[in-house]
Amino acid sequence: MSLGVIGGLGPMATAYFMQLVINMTKAETDQEHLEMIIYNCPTIPDRTAYILGLSQDSPLPKIIELGKRLKEQEVSCIAIPCITAHYFHQEIEEATGLPVIHGIRETALLLKEKNVQRVGIMATDGTIQSRIFQNELEMLGLEAIVPKEDMQQKVMSLIYDDVKKGKEPDMNSFFEIKDYLIKEEGAQAIVLGCTELSVIKRDYELGDGICDAMEVLVKRAISLCGKEVHPKYRELFVPLKGQ
Repeated sequence: MSLGVIGGLGPMATAYFMQLVINMTKAETDQEHLEMIIYNCPTIPDRTAYILGLSQDSPLPKIIELGKRLKEQEVSCIAIPCITAHYFHQEIEEATGLPVIHGIRETALLLKEKNVQRVGIMATDGTIQSRIFQNELEMLGLEAIVPKEDMQQKVMSLIYDDVKKGKEPDMNSFFEIKDYLIKEEGAQAIVLGCTELSVIKRDYELGDGICDAMEVLVKRAISLCGKEVHPKYRELFVPLKGQ
């Protein structure tokens, strides 16, 4: 069984996705690792700009084109290491005829399993305003908390001004947002709902209470493709102390 990956949204997140698949797979030889076919296509139009009506250039046609190519190459399922692109999940799945792993839904299910009730979301404006995360959480009876406007601007700056531009992230801003969601809004968990934020988790210690949607997506991809998850990654969420 093989995994198809529609990537380049953005390129750094796609590279990290592949690294995570390798790290999170229980394998002792090259041959035991998961076979992947990856399209790294950074020319796919910006998802947030389209969702918010700031651009008429839809990312969907190119994503579907790549999905159909992956079907021709007989992959078992598709993963898209871009949370905002999950806005198009149903259309992609219907157009390609392949299962597309729903990283947002899988993340919501994990938090439900961990008895989390209030979830803070750090994600792009497109993800927040389209409510794709809120809807999945609320369908499971969880409360979704989004940052107030000035905090959301800081989230967007971390994603677009720092990680996407290859700059060091403003970690003071990150922890300011985290503290706000936990201490002022009562979040019991913070979801990293953008794969650029996952790159920050790769490089920095973020503390307890963080749930990385990219790690959840990778774990599900490994399992669906018939491989075993490395024991180190079987638990992806450490609750906040005292909860």
